[in-house]
Amino acid sequence: MARIDGREYNELRPMRITPDFTKYAEGSVLIEHGNTMVLCNASFTEGVPRFLKDTGRGWLTAEYDMLPRANRERSSRDISKLKVSGRSAEIQRLVGRSLRSIVDMSILGENTIVIDCDVLQGDGGTRCASITGGFIALAMACDRMVKAGVLRKMPILDYIAALGTGILHIDGEDRAVVDMCYEEDSTSIADFNVIGTGSGRIAEVQGTGEGRPYTMEEMMMVLSVTMPALAQVIDEQKKVLRELGIREWIL
Repeated sequence: MARIDGREYNELRPMRITPDFTKYAEGSVLIEHGNTMVLCNASFTEGVPRFLKDTGRGWLTAEYDMLPRANRERSSRDISKLKVSGRSAEIQRLVGRSLRSIVDMSILGENTIVIDCDVLQGDGGTRCASITGGFIALAMACDRMVKAGVLRKMPILDYIAALGTGILHIDGEDRAVVDMCYEEDSTSIADFNVIGTGSGRIAEVQGTGEGRPYTMEEMMMVLSVTMPALAQVIDEQKKVLRELGIREWIL
């Protein structure tokens, strides 16, 4: 089975994670997944949104943006339209709720963590790279807050990562292929964003039939291919955090 870049159907693109990429953020990571590059910064700030005031609980949110020349053609900055684009808003909500799913907000106190995801270069899977890299930046920020005495313990309950998987027509059959690049994504029959945890649970699945509706059997085929690949990504997250001296806090 031949994919456009020669990979096997279940083979990931090369991934590189560079921690402490910027100087000032409590947690900072540049994640490169194939030709996709996303800078993820985690910032720890005092205070919470109004709906959480006086509850003793914290909050985590995310912002997502793409540099004008991150893609093959220049795009306008959101600020030039005086509003966040619909795509950016949808993606930052996905990143925020994915990371919130593995954080105990009661441990944060009335503090907020903001995950900024800036796409430097896009070649498919930018939202997934934002979640995968955003988790590492989050872990780095929380570890520093524990060491500074701001948090009594790590609020993170599990690892989390994401991959884009699609159904492609290759060599006369429809197959699920993991970690699509842009060319594959743009020609897929259906595409999925699968967010999974280190314990093997699913936080969210986004699935869209681009060329036609997909079947239940095809959706299960996508999950059966993606979950083992997500475990590989999470192993890379663990490796980076170990090298940073951040202890294994998850049972």
